[in-house]
Amino acid sequence: MSSTSEPAVSRHRANATTRRMFGSLSNRNYRLYFAGDLVSHIGGWMQTMAEAWLVLSLTNNAAAVGATFAFRFLPVTLFGLWGGTIADRFPRRKILLVTQTVASLLAVALWFIVWREVVAVWMVYALAVGLGFVTVFDEPARHAFVEEMVGADRVANAVALNGAVSNSARITGPALGGLLIAWVGVSWVFFVNAISFVAVLIALVAMRPNELVVVERHTERPRVREGIAHAWAVREIRSTIVLVAVVGTVVYNFPTFLTLLARDTFHGGAGLAGALMALLGVGTVGGALVAAHRSAPTRRRVLLAAGVLGASMIIAVSMPWRLAIEAALIPVGAAAVFFGSSANAHLQVSSALEFRGRVMAIYTLLTLGTTVIGGPFSGWVCEAFNPRFAIGLAGAITLFASLLLRAGTALRSDS
Repeated sequence: MSSTSEPAVSRHRANATTRRMFGSLSNRNYRLYFAGDLVSHIGGWMQTMAEAWLVLSLTNNAAAVGATFAFRFLPVTLFGLWGGTIADRFPRRKILLVTQTVASLLAVALWFIVWREVVAVWMVYALAVGLGFVTVFDEPARHAFVEEMVGADRVANAVALNGAVSNSARITGPALGGLLIAWVGVSWVFFVNAISFVAVLIALVAMRPNELVVVERHTERPRVREGIAHAWAVREIRSTIVLVAVVGTVVYNFPTFLTLLARDTFHGGAGLAGALMALLGVGTVGGALVAAHRSAPTRRRVLLAAGVLGASMIIAVSMPWRLAIEAALIPVGAAAVFFGSSANAHLQVSSALEFRGRVMAIYTLLTLGTTVIGGPFSGWVCEAFNPRFAIGLAGAITLFASLLLRAGTALRSDS
């Protein structure tokens, strides 16, 4: 090959990689949804960060911060699986129009009581419960709606991109929230979140319904136990279900971890907490792009991703200096997004479309509903020991679970 043709080959390969990574964005309906969903998710996690800081300011109690997330996701824990039956019975686009509207109104209510300086902790908890009930119906419909937009051929890539959006927002949203608190105050974070829902509502309204994949609806009411039986019957995703439960319970409490790390360990304020979350956000860019490029996740890849996530958390908090810890948060963010996106995609591509709502309700329960236990537990460990120990413990539990499941998989393969 001549030297003059090498740049052209390189450009061709780069273009092919880009098309593979972002292929689903060629679909108009998904492109609209992707943009609106990104804005909405970032706004939602900005509010999550602001709620944590608000409750910490009102109570000066780490356990109360964890309890905020427990109240937020208590409805998911109690009723989340039934939300999947709704997603499998009714048009998912219409479900999302309703849930996004209600969530916006709840954010307006929270902004108003904080802005008017009449807020009390019980009010924050009550509105968190209300948003939790919205999540019960919103999350399964949101995940299951992906294949309706892009079709079966591109569902793996779209699921990966969608998972990258949600998991990246889980990191970058709190980072922006912390910075906005330091700039204009906590109440306006809730206002910005309320406005962010407009983006996804516009996207849903602007879609072309005739271009959506037709889903065969159940003539009889879908049942929760059928969805559980279907998910567990697919042997390929059993270990993924277990790992999602572990990570959802002990790892996905970054707003609690880093809020307390900023205050108790580094003796900073909301600006520092936002900066720590921003460092995690830097890592999400690489993690999200890798997950989107590798759009056909396997059980082995999910196990490896969990192991890397656990190890990266242990390494980060083992660093002796603050600057080293901050730098080590970047690979933690990348690993967190890569695991979340891979697990989400693995569950979706391995399950039947007519059960997709109920399977994703299980995913929602294990990533969000487990916060009822994990949120207060993380806050308690931070308070009883210190935030660095809490983060390291979460990493150790995740690493151990991935190694144990990998060993079990190897034994079954040899038998």
